[in-house]
Amino acid sequence: MHWWQGRRGEWYVALQAALLALVALGPRGAELALPAAVAHAAGWALIGTGALVALAAVRCLGRNLTPLPHPKDDGTLVETGPYAWVRHPIYCGLILAAFGWGLLVQGWLTLLWAAVLLIFFDIKSRREEAWLMARFPAYAAYRRRVRKLIPFVY
Repeated sequence: MHWWQGRRGEWYVALQAALLALVALGPRGAELALPAAVAHAAGWALIGTGALVALAAVRCLGRNLTPLPHPKDDGTLVETGPYAWVRHPIYCGLILAAFGWGLLVQGWLTLLWAAVLLIFFDIKSRREEAWLMARFPAYAAYRRRVRKLIPFVY
């Protein structure tokens, strides 16, 4: 691992914050050719669902919660609540909310930033899962049973 990556994946957190800021505050691009009522309804539904999923995951993690992809030394493997549906529900919630925001503001660039965020979370979760596999022997079976970022899909 390189010095700039950090021992516990600190650079992932910095890049994640930058990408979330880009989704929220970055240039939006030309407006989508969607009826406003449809885009707003879908946007709010995705934002609400994403927020609920992420908050439920935070609550379920409890003392295991860390902003870093490296698990806490005294952490336990959580497989209940939203973790029974998706291995990374906080990422899932943020992805849903990012796409919802893109629809709400009807910006094609915002949707592109949300897609970049999804790709980033896929990359970040690969590193995180390598650490989880090393820390928790039961993670391999959990990984085979539960989807990674999007329930029932991926």
